[in-house]
Amino acid sequence: MPKRRARQRAKKEKVSSGTAFVGFLFLGLAFGILYNQVAVGVLVGLGLGFLAMVVLQYKGFE
Repeated sequence: MPKRRARQRAKKEKVSSGTAFVGFLFLGLAFGILYNQVAVGVLVGLGLGFLAMVVLQYKGFE
């Protein structure tokens, strides 16, 4: 039973870092559209998304 919980927890944590990446990407896209600088917004979103993934993985999320 504990192994099952550990796998479910690991699966849930794995989703969170990837979700953070996609979330920042879309936020960057939205701000880029808002300020009429789509390419810049996407690049900023990508950068923040990668940083968020690194921070979450460092804190124990996959």
